[in-house]
Amino acid sequence: MTQVTHRGTWLPSAQSRSSAQAACFVRGVIAAGLGLGSLAVLVMVLWISSPYPDSGPGEALRVAAGLWLLAHGADLVRYDTLSGVPAPVGLTPMLLVALPVWLTHRAARHAMDGDGDEEGEVGGEVVVSSVGGAFFGVVAGYVAVGAAALLYAYGGPLPASAVSAALHVPLVAAAGAAGGVWTADGRPRGSLLGWAPRGVREAAVRPRFRVALRAAGAGVVALVGGGAVLALASLVWHAGAAHGAFFQLAGDWPGRLAVALLALALAPNAAVWGAAYGLGPGFALGAGATATPLGVVGTPALPHFPLVAALPVGEGAMPVHWATPAVPVVAAVVVAWFTVRTAAPPFALREEAWSLRETAVAAALAGVGCGMAMAVLAALAGGPLGVGALSEFGPVWWRTGGTAAVWTVTLGVPAALTLRAWRLRDRTPRGWSTRAAEGGGGGGEEAATAGPVEVAAWWRPGGRGAVGDDVSGPYDSEADFLPVGDPAATVGVDWHDSGAREVRWAALKEASGGSSSGGRPPKSVVPPESTPAASTAPAGDGPAAPEEPR
Repeated sequence: MTQVTHRGTWLPSAQSRSSAQAACFVRGVIAAGLGLGSLAVLVMVLWISSPYPDSGPGEALRVAAGLWLLAHGADLVRYDTLSGVPAPVGLTPMLLVALPVWLTHRAARHAMDGDGDEEGEVGGEVVVSSVGGAFFGVVAGYVAVGAAALLYAYGGPLPASAVSAALHVPLVAAAGAAGGVWTADGRPRGSLLGWAPRGVREAAVRPRFRVALRAAGAGVVALVGGGAVLALASLVWHAGAAHGAFFQLAGDWPGRLAVALLALALAPNAAVWGAAYGLGPGFALGAGATATPLGVVGTPALPHFPLVAALPVGEGAMPVHWATPAVPVVAAVVVAWFTVRTAAPPFALREEAWSLRETAVAAALAGVGCGMAMAVLAALAGGPLGVGALSEFGPVWWRTGGTAAVWTVTLGVPAALTLRAWRLRDRTPRGWSTRAAEGGGGGGEEAATAGPVEVAAWWRPGGRGAVGDDVSGPYDSEADFLPVGDPAATVGVDWHDSGAREVRWAALKEASGGSSSGGRPPKSVVPPESTPAASTAPAGDGPAAPEEPR
């Protein structure tokens, strides 16, 4: 049996191509079915355990379909309002978004890898999908189930807006599937930027771009983590109000479980709201009302919910609120540290580190990337809960993203340059033994008292170079002088470069108090390639042997 399992190859026949496309389509259908079924099981459990259900199982399943569409960012429509005007519900619990993204990612990755299964077998030939086939097949199958869920939820109490669902469901499926095929294809750098100009693609594959991307991600994690700390602290501060709202909203245990699960699904939203609060712009509490560290502006229109009871409403600016800008300050420091740990790693000499301009540009790019990511998170964390005063809730995406970029660039770049200067401050190259310091020609005692010399910092564990070891013999290789404690120290550094070698020999001579050999490294630390054999040594390289008496 012939197996064609190479990822991304052209399939040999139209029949095998259609078989692989059908397999990818089925994977997309299964991924959507798993997400929809998970929410359906949860809703049915709550419906069964409710002592006084208001509707039958069909209505409960339609609610589950609506919640599944809401997990993709689609707006729901609530018709049973007091005013009779349909009210949109667009505040998406961000924890639910992780479910469809993970399922589509997994389906696309397995469509590329095969996952040990046969994607299509036609005439004894096993085929694995190409990149485009896996992507479009999974997305098509997922969207087909989304269309069916939209039609099914239409007659329920919380139907989804057709326009919003048609926009968000394919977008979420495409994002997850793109990540899946990219992961299965070995994460090639620049492969997702084929539509971008050549200069952008070349910049995206450079190591400095990866460093900036990693630092931006660390800054986003610091901001969201700090926002979560602020939200948790506010919840503890208003524990009484949150406790009362929790028990007033639901009288039985199934209802309380539903409220607790909804609060858990909204926990990432609360973390992003806290980050926006710490950054300064704050978040909207209804049309015309905004909460910032300086106080609450306008009249908030808040629904009755435990997390909402923890919001700083009706409170003036207090010192505890003014301390919240510590969140972006910490994020800027994190961005600087993640930038400098590659730009100027430990044990790096000044000639081997990035320049001031390169370090500043990388930190600035990381700050801009952090701002862009926070803008996306702010857009996902907010949304309307009705009409009129309830039409605006959550942080404004462009204000949150712009402020995050300003904070991280303004503070991150100076912090990165300062940390770089601190790491590259004047220091004696470490790793030279006391014997090497005493071997200079200027007198052993003077060289030994010239200054403290750190020893055994660069040398291999268990190797020569510890205090008291005999280092007079030739070394096996120049690798004895390489830093091995931190792997990042050797990244991008050519330790065998002639310029770097001369700098180290000159530093050794200075630490030794001078040498009588005219600036040449002592024999006790000369690598083998620099040490001439005794049989071929020139006459002037050492002390002349006494002439034999005639």
